[in-house]
Amino acid sequence: MKKRFDLIIFDWDGTLADSVDWIVHCIRQAAARQGCPVPEPQAVKDIIGLSIENAVARLFPGLDEEKGRRLAGDYAQTFFSREMSRDDLFPGVPEMLACFREAGYRLAVATGKKSAGLREVIAGTGLTASFCTTRSADQTASKPNPLMIDEIVAELGVAKDRTLMVGDSVHDLQMALNAGVAAAAVTCGAHPAETLKRYSPLYCLNFPTELLGLL
Repeated sequence: MKKRFDLIIFDWDGTLADSVDWIVHCIRQAAARQGCPVPEPQAVKDIIGLSIENAVARLFPGLDEEKGRRLAGDYAQTFFSREMSRDDLFPGVPEMLACFREAGYRLAVATGKKSAGLREVIAGTGLTASFCTTRSADQTASKPNPLMIDEIVAELGVAKDRTLMVGDSVHDLQMALNAGVAAAAVTCGAHPAETLKRYSPLYCLNFPTELLGLL
C-alpha cells in the first residue's frame, strides 16, 4: 500500500531530544541569576517551542528589552554548557530516522531553537545526515506561525497533504493546524495527552518511535 506521507517534520526539544527538564532548569537558573521571578516548571514547559524572545516575553511580561536579552543570553550559556550527545535523544530515535530514510521519507526539523544552536545539537547527536532541511526561529517566524512549515514544503517540493508534523507542544500542533498539515502528538515532552488532543492530532503517541508501527 502506498504510504500516506512523503515528508515528516519533527520538532526537536521534547520530541526527538529528551531535553525538556534541562530547558526548565536552565530557564529557572537564568531567571534567578538575573533577579527575575523564578517561573514554575510547567510555566516554562508551556513556552518550549517558541523563539527565545517570545518565550522570555511570555514568561516575564513587562521585562525591559535589555534585561530580556541578558536573561536569554544567560539561558543559552547555561544550556550549552553541557554538550549534547546521542544519549540525550529518546531511545531508538537514530534508528527510527534511519528506517524512515531507507523507506524513502524526507525528514526535516522545525524548532524554536536558534539555527546555530540547532546545528550544534544535531552535530552532537550525530544526526547531521538525517535531515533534508531545517528551520529555526531566527530564520523565519516563531511557532505557531505556519511559515516554518510553509518554507520547508516549498523548499522540498512536497504537497501539504503529504506532510506530517510531529511535536510535543501545543505550539507544534497549532502550527500544523495553521499550515494545514496533519500532525502527530507525542507526550514525552512539554504537554500531556489531554492537552495535545484538543488540537486534533492524527496520532497521540508516548514516543516518536511509535510512528514506525503506524506509517
